Amino acid sequence: MTAAALQGTPPNATGRPRVRRLIGWGVAATAFLLGALAIAIVVTESVGVQGTLLGLVVSTTAIAVVLPLFLWVDRLEAEPARMMWFAFLWGALIATSASLVTNTIASLVFAGLGFDPDLATAVIAAPVNEELFKGLGLLVIFLFARREFNGVVDGIAYAGVIAIGFAYVEDILYLGQNFRDLGQEGLIATFIVRCLLTPFAHPMFTVCTGLAFGLIAHRRRWAFGWVPLIGYAVAVAGHAAFNLSLGQGMIALGLLWIPLFIGFLLIVGFARRSEVRMMREHLTGYGLNGWFSPAEVAMLVSPSERRRARGWAKSAHGLAGASAMRSFQDEAAELAIAREHLERGDAGWRPREQRLLASVCSHRQVFAG
Repeated sequence: MTAAALQGTPPNATGRPRVRRLIGWGVAATAFLLGALAIAIVVTESVGVQGTLLGLVVSTTAIAVVLPLFLWVDRLEAEPARMMWFAFLWGALIATSASLVTNTIASLVFAGLGFDPDLATAVIAAPVNEELFKGLGLLVIFLFARREFNGVVDGIAYAGVIAIGFAYVEDILYLGQNFRDLGQEGLIATFIVRCLLTPFAHPMFTVCTGLAFGLIAHRRRWAFGWVPLIGYAVAVAGHAAFNLSLGQGMIALGLLWIPLFIGFLLIVGFARRSEVRMMREHLTGYGLNGWFSPAEVAMLVSPSERRRARGWAKSAHGLAGASAMRSFQDEAAELAIAREHLERGDAGWRPREQRLLASVCSHRQVFAG
């Protein structure tokens, strides 16, 4: 392959792509600010400043429990920080504020029809509304960040982070309300149930939708549009069953929660192992054509070996060597994704593959000569 071919297609010579990106992020920032304002008003009006501050501090515990799992799942081909922040803010601000509005409306409708508004909203309206608005965040990423949504693991990671953001704000509201109504005992009880026993609840449900989007990440055609709808339906059913079990006591909750959680862990572990196999297969193929050595392939598919390689590059070549090694690892992971797309018939990834091959060689020269 010639050097000219490795450079791929030239970039757009106009400033329009940059303008389009700025407009897109500007719209997102405006929506997030409006969502933050709405959430701040609703929460402080509902539980007061003290309850809000207590909920804010205590609910952070759930993030410390849940977030590391999704970062671990995604660490071989980590998503850009800007996309993870987008996912978190979508869940915390957009999905939460929209769900508050629609759930409130649904509660009024159920009350007017003579149903128990709290039970009907929790079991019927909340699962439908909340999973819909969280799923819309996944749809936005799927449609507008195609290069960053490449498979099942990406779907799990984005869905998990959106749900973490949603649960974070929801926990603040519940913790503050129970502190206001029941005092310290209410705060502690809510903390135990929501932050310690069931912090994975929202991520588990939304991951069903994320899995569905991940399954069609390489087949972006309307003919597969039914797959995310199935994932959404499963998410709603699981969410409804979980909310119903909450009112039936801890035994009922445990009977539902334990098998669901075990199944969730098995799915996450299987998805991660599948991504490792995919990366090893494609990087080995590049290795057979002279792009990687067997030792490099073994390093690139092992998180511990990747970390050790960065340490070696830093000790041997300083910060420049460590930076080059990290770029080498990131680009190799992206290269495996590009090859997966190409083998599925998406020829649009060919220029990307060529640029990645050139960049891999360039960064290798920094730490290996």
